[in-house]
Amino acid sequence: MSAAQPPASFEAALQELEGIVAAMESGEAPLEESLAQYERGMALLKVCQERLGAAEQKIRLLEDGALRDLADAGEGAD
Repeated sequence: MSAAQPPASFEAALQELEGIVAAMESGEAPLEESLAQYERGMALLKVCQERLGAAEQKIRLLEDGALRDLADAGEGAD
């Protein structure tokens, strides 16, 4: 996937980011490739943060502006 092309979903972005981290941790890539992977990883991180922020905003709207812990939400389900 190119650096300019965003992934189709949050899960796809996270999976690609995990692959980049694993590849970089191996330390086998040449410097130029490592720099390109780092750049792509930062772009993916931004995508993930934006999508999580959008999901949080949607939850706030659905919960009338209140964001609660999942543990609190599960207590009233009995």
